Amino acid sequence: MRGGSGGSGRALAETPSPQGPSPTGSRPTGSRWSDLTHRVLSALVLLPVTLLCVWVGGYAFLLLVAVAGLVLAYEWLGMCGHTSSDSVFFWFPTAVVAVSAGAGLGHAGAGLVVVVIGTVAAAIWGAHYSDTRPGPARPGSPVRNDVAADVPVEPGDVGFDGAGHAGIGDVGHAGTDDAAHAGIVGTDHAAWAAWPIPPKCDLALGFAWLSLPAVALLWLRADPVAGLPNTLFVLAIVWSSDIGAYMLGRLVGGPKLARAISPGKTWSGAIGGLASAVLAGIAVAACFSPEISSSHVIGPGIVLGIISQAGDLLESALKRHFGVKDSGHIIPGHGGLLDRLDALLAVAPIAALLAFTVGRGVVLWR
Repeated sequence: MRGGSGGSGRALAETPSPQGPSPTGSRPTGSRWSDLTHRVLSALVLLPVTLLCVWVGGYAFLLLVAVAGLVLAYEWLGMCGHTSSDSVFFWFPTAVVAVSAGAGLGHAGAGLVVVVIGTVAAAIWGAHYSDTRPGPARPGSPVRNDVAADVPVEPGDVGFDGAGHAGIGDVGHAGTDDAAHAGIVGTDHAAWAAWPIPPKCDLALGFAWLSLPAVALLWLRADPVAGLPNTLFVLAIVWSSDIGAYMLGRLVGGPKLARAISPGKTWSGAIGGLASAVLAGIAVAACFSPEISSSHVIGPGIVLGIISQAGDLLESALKRHFGVKDSGHIIPGHGGLLDRLDALLAVAPIAALLAFTVGRGVVLWR
């Protein structure tokens, strides 16, 4: 996605060492953990602020979501190739913040209405102006070779990172062959740039993808009884999925999970991320409902854990579609905020739907 938050740092494709890949097919120990310092430092800065706003709730949490939405909106416009001279550079972020404001002030229904209106408006705008907008990598066109060589594949992005979620041109990290990897750049990854969604729908897709999770998170936290535990439950699952996938993926490596989307993601990382997500969910549930059996948490933990990883894969596919390495550069050594929150964007609406199903005032693991 990352996840939230959690997520991990981006890495350029690295040149194989003269000695070539290790016998086990893993990257050298030094480079394997080269981004760990960036991950820890960013967590030390972002985690306390996030937890404080979640704990306080109300306007503090609304401000957090609104600021994040504003940054995400500008990053999405940047990936689409828009510049500050485009009118959409004003109304698109404004509409995203308006959605957050509506939901955060207790009008989640109004927020959803704005989501629909904004998505339709973005689709109309895209239909009229998509053919004339600028941009280094036009959506729907093949990924440029100079970009494809480094198109994210960030180390451990929510996870499954056994060989290091490195660049598409990353040879040597997983013991792959240079020529074989070059073939992937020209085939599988170029194909991802021409996915079924037409360029004129990019803005509409982005508006829905960014604004709906904002409504979901604010509505979830607004529950006076279960808002805090449910929000912490969701964040713990997303963050732990990222950490578990990063650690086990780097240590174990192994078969690729989705080579055509993200060559660095492995099944070992996916398993580690899912196991960590469930354990984190059990820990949060134990804090708020010690009388509840752990078996009640496994179901929602697995569902949200899988959705978290799916959100990360979707973000990787989106960046290939746009032909960009990172969504932005707001987090030094990591990339953009969208790279960090990809998993949370996918999990939040599902979590809100689960909360709506069980009813207000009820925790997700009941």
